[in-house]
Amino acid sequence: MRRLDTTSADFEAAFAALTDRDSPAQTEIDARVAEIIADVRQRGDAAVIDYTRELDRRPGVTFAELEIAPERMVAARDGLARADRAALEAAAERIADFAEAQKIAPHRYQDADGNELGQIVRPIERAGIYAPGGKAAYPSSVLMNAVPAKVAGVAEIIMVSPAPEGVVNDWVLAAAAVAGVDRFLTIGGAQAVAALAYGSQSIPEVDKIVGPGNAYVASAKRQVFGRVGIESVAGPSEVLIIADGSGDPEWAALDLFAQAEHDEMARALLVSPDANHLNAVAAAVERLIDQQPRAAIIRAALDGQGALIQCADLDEAVALSNRLAPEHLELAVAAPETLLDMIQHAGAIFMGHRTPEAFGDYCAGPNHVLPTGRTARFSSALGAYDFQKRISLVQTSAAGAARLAPIAVRLAEGEGLAAHAASAAARVDRS
Repeated sequence: MRRLDTTSADFEAAFAALTDRDSPAQTEIDARVAEIIADVRQRGDAAVIDYTRELDRRPGVTFAELEIAPERMVAARDGLARADRAALEAAAERIADFAEAQKIAPHRYQDADGNELGQIVRPIERAGIYAPGGKAAYPSSVLMNAVPAKVAGVAEIIMVSPAPEGVVNDWVLAAAAVAGVDRFLTIGGAQAVAALAYGSQSIPEVDKIVGPGNAYVASAKRQVFGRVGIESVAGPSEVLIIADGSGDPEWAALDLFAQAEHDEMARALLVSPDANHLNAVAAAVERLIDQQPRAAIIRAALDGQGALIQCADLDEAVALSNRLAPEHLELAVAAPETLLDMIQHAGAIFMGHRTPEAFGDYCAGPNHVLPTGRTARFSSALGAYDFQKRISLVQTSAAGAARLAPIAVRLAEGEGLAAHAASAAARVDRS
């Protein structure tokens, strides 16, 4: 892994290069995705099936064969080894418990004039869940996306996931059953996002699309936003570890590996004021990396986007973290609470030596669908609230109308909207 030092003259340029996630190929991807979306809007099922046959190598597949029967999901769940099913169900229960606590509560109150004000809360009606498929099959993502939707009260959850050459992962099928997915279609890519957003002959349009995918899926979600809601446009996954030197360097190495094994574009960084700890972590990385089944992917990610960064002190480490706004932030320090108030931006924070980011990926309870690429500066983890809408309530009393009308009239006239002013003034009791 490369070594950086905040006192070096070239540190700012090197750090900026690590945090830059703009892809030179993005324009071409966006253009191709726009073509696919337009085609699906025009041809519906026919376009979806054509892309599936070509891109997922499923020649001759029919549209009916793309949908997984509910019985098959249940059979996959029931066919898991007892311990595997128990792990899925335990994770789902913890995710549901956390999501339940996140639900937005309705509220109403009466002001001094007797006006009734407040908000009611309603779930969205239909959610689309995108789950990676093929070799990148993540049952945990199915749980993290579908369980909060179910807790929020979404009436119908439609899941899409590509099945290259027709292969569907049994764990993904089982997770769909555990999470309460209503329909499961083995389609993926931009065509699946377009079908969810605009509907087709066989797929109803949804109200919101959530879930991770490749660059084409991310582009499609960005392009259909406004037609439907999305939770975020996810980029490559990332972790930043702030270490004070009091932790086990092998634990730190394993946590870096856990992030880097996602794919070659994953980012794994560790920042510490302790040079000896950085040396020990570097040695642990070299000692342990070849033991990893995904060592080639880990090496590529660490070579491309990994770094061990020496800083002056923990205050500077936190300042770097806030600039990066990492998806995952590990506080591998003896007293993590002392840093918490200084942290402004992070998708999720994992506090202390015994709290690896991997717990958050699977079963701690908080969602692992998190903002990436510095978007934690303005967005948050997926939760039950993402599947709820707030609807404002206003009921004006006679006294309230008398107080509000002059204010509204003044503002309406200031904006040159005479009908607004007249509408407000008409509500005043003239008897």
